[in-house]
Amino acid sequence: MKSAALAAIALLMSCPAFAEELPQRKPGLWESKSVGEQGEVVAKQCVGPDTDRALVGSMAGGTCSKMLVTKTATGYAVETECAMGPIKASGSSVVTGDFQTSVRTEGTTKLTGMPGQPTPVERKLVVEAKRLGECAAGQKPGDIIMPDGKVISMPQTAPKQ
Repeated sequence: MKSAALAAIALLMSCPAFAEELPQRKPGLWESKSVGEQGEVVAKQCVGPDTDRALVGSMAGGTCSKMLVTKTATGYAVETECAMGPIKASGSSVVTGDFQTSVRTEGTTKLTGMPGQPTPVERKLVVEAKRLGECAAGQKPGDIIMPDGKVISMPQTAPKQ
């Protein structure tokens, strides 16, 4: 379960989707390799034309009160503040890549209010995502394929009606 949570966080961090002014990833099957203090996880995601935008919408309308994106000479700097119940997360990331074939995110997140943790916890994560090609038959945009083959469907990525 720990690797599933890490993979989900990694995919979220790999998405160039913290604000609508960031480029969207090219649709297709993307593989994200995340490396952090808790180890390394590789997961895949079927990305559709609105997958990243839908993620932004769910973050902006839900748990995140701040999503500040600044264009830099080499990519984007992103600052976020989010909360899920008593847990608060503030993060900063640097996002680079062409968004057609690759995206790299280096980020640090500070978590406060975590059960059993009297002091804030800081997590560093590097995510390298690359486009592998088209999504496989039967995969839907937003589907995350975990390292064990389990598929997690992301309902918030459904196309707008």
